[in-house]
Amino acid sequence: MNMCKVVIIIWKPDRSSTQTLYHQIADEIERRISYGEFPPGSLLPSERKLAEQLGVNRSTVILAYEELRALGIIESRTGSGTRVSKNKWEATPKHTPNWHRYVEGGQFLPNLSYLRRIREALQKDSSLIDFASGELSSQLSPGKEISTQMKENPFTEYLGYDNPQGFTPLREELVSYLSRYRNVQTTDSSILITSGSQQSLYLITQCLLAPGDAVAIEDPSYCYSLPMFQSAGLRLFRLPVSNNGIDPEDIRALYKKHRIKMIFINPTFQNPTGICLDPARRTQLLDVASELGLPIVEDDPFSLTSYDGKPPLPLKSLDQLGSVVYIGSFSKIAASGLRVGWMVAPHSVVERLADARQQMDFGLSVVPQKIAAQFLHSDNFLPHLERLRMHLQYRRDLLVEALQKELPDDISFTIPQGGLHLWCKINPDVNDNQLFEEAVRRGVVFVPGSVYGSDSGYIRFTFARPKEEEITLGVAKFAAALKAVLS
Repeated sequence: MNMCKVVIIIWKPDRSSTQTLYHQIADEIERRISYGEFPPGSLLPSERKLAEQLGVNRSTVILAYEELRALGIIESRTGSGTRVSKNKWEATPKHTPNWHRYVEGGQFLPNLSYLRRIREALQKDSSLIDFASGELSSQLSPGKEISTQMKENPFTEYLGYDNPQGFTPLREELVSYLSRYRNVQTTDSSILITSGSQQSLYLITQCLLAPGDAVAIEDPSYCYSLPMFQSAGLRLFRLPVSNNGIDPEDIRALYKKHRIKMIFINPTFQNPTGICLDPARRTQLLDVASELGLPIVEDDPFSLTSYDGKPPLPLKSLDQLGSVVYIGSFSKIAASGLRVGWMVAPHSVVERLADARQQMDFGLSVVPQKIAAQFLHSDNFLPHLERLRMHLQYRRDLLVEALQKELPDDISFTIPQGGLHLWCKINPDVNDNQLFEEAVRRGVVFVPGSVYGSDSGYIRFTFARPKEEEITLGVAKFAAALKAVLS
């Protein structure tokens, strides 16, 4: 091949693939180089020319070339174009591992592209008004109380590996907490401490289910945002959420058709809709599950945020047959950074999951577990909950008022009575990606509804993360983005 002749790439990327276009392009060029089709010194097409050949944006080719340059496979010089590296491909080629092939491989899938894009946007620009992150702001967390508590009760215990089920004083404190606040009666031997709800769900999907198993989840659902379900090889089937929550009779139909093996549900101030499962349906759900012999995984992170202080009773409090695995967390009621969650389950299940978790990390740090135990026991916990409910309701009202003022005809929603989220339907047809990117450009970020399995045109606003003074401004920025996309 003439070294001065520009090589021609007759190939098209697969737009239906889960692999990004620029990774496909980089892998294809590297493959052809390794096969000797493009010898060392071969001149590659310009970024613009290759973009035209492949029918992609020039920015996509730029990213592909950057990947190959980083690996030393190609090199670019001003005035000489982009060529296959002569130093990289010697008589006896020496290869840097193609880490992207490894990254794109494996069984544990990456986060959804929107979630990665949200994280990248927030890391790049800290001034963005954040309606996306599902956690409490520093204004809502009991930072001062915990700091004082730590000074008054310094940690003096041995810092060794702890009980694989979790710090015993925390599990004992949770027995009282669950009885007092959620009417759940249990013992410390039936409690497993985790790093939060996601680790609880991960352990369940990995240890209690097998690839190919069918499970039922709400629609829309936070579970759709967790690729861990797909990574475990599970088949997901939907339970539509209405204003009263799921219809338990839908479970019978799914069981008959797909032989579902487990039900995942967030019945109180559901993420993302904020809906509470109707009390009658809670009883009906337990009846259906017990009739079919199906376990229920109840995720209950938001119940204590109930603005009137009277959340519905959890399924677990009504469970007389041991059908419900109950998951809770400190993240939505105190501090996500403590990384403390819990699971209440039959002791045999707790032992199985504790053994698996020990293989992962030899157990959680004792320090945050002791902090959590002390805070739950302290006189500060109940006043913190009362302040949290009051401030969350105020933030919700700010968000609702701003949306009704800025977009009275373009957006609709049901006002939640607890939780951190407002689930909205955009009434005009709109392209999710265009709206999201336009909002980021204008300084605000949110979560598109498709992340939760919803159709285009839904969004989730989280009002616990932005500062109170940012909420009205953030809605104005969002409204401007929506109007720009619709015009």
